[in-house]
Amino acid sequence: MIDRLSIDGRWRALADLIFPRTCVVCGKSLTLNESCVCGSCLEDLPRTYYSKMPRNPMSARLNSHLQGPVPYSLATALFYYRAATGYRNITKSLKYNADFATGRLFARMLASELAGSPLFSDVDAVVPVPLHWTRRWSRGYNQAEVIGKEIAAALGASLIPDALRRRRRTRTQTRLSIEGKESNVSGAFRPSNASALSGKRHVLIVDDVFTTGATVGSCVRSLREILPSGTRISVATLACVGG
Repeated sequence: MIDRLSIDGRWRALADLIFPRTCVVCGKSLTLNESCVCGSCLEDLPRTYYSKMPRNPMSARLNSHLQGPVPYSLATALFYYRAATGYRNITKSLKYNADFATGRLFARMLASELAGSPLFSDVDAVVPVPLHWTRRWSRGYNQAEVIGKEIAAALGASLIPDALRRRRRTRTQTRLSIEGKESNVSGAFRPSNASALSGKRHVLIVDDVFTTGATVGSCVRSLREILPSGTRISVATLACVGG
């Protein structure tokens, strides 16, 4: 065993010489024992700890999009998304560069928080925010599914990637105003696999980044059309803008 570990370590060291690995956040070289992110950046990760708070700034934004007498929706994110720091690269590298190793690493961290929280530990269905089929085809994957798979595994919940369907290809939300984002995703989602959600009591909608809450809010409203009134619908993302 010791010899095998020694051999593996030598191969990793040789690979690092040929193809140096760097921290996704700060760009510094990684040590043999580091993966995707260096120890310093991991230690300084700007966590939200929203998984411990039934009401927080993120859930307030989400619920501002939900009209009518519906249960208050919980919302949490692993860390704050701040454009001025390298931590923005965590979600960007997953979304645009197919960096699954980084995506899964931080998805498992989020999943661990959820599993340890009495607010989210009873989640029995995980629903990734869907991409339009044209964007899914061109990208080759849905980053929300990558995140959702890790969360579902940690919670022992069902991963239901086809619970929602994106009816039309929406514009990129990045440069839109708050009102523009709301209008952009209004009516964009429809339930597509109601039977898979039958009997579920706590459904978790998963995405990569939470900004105004317009996108996930539209998803919540869509699921409310088919789920019993007593079903809780919550939201979890890797990152949350603000804070």
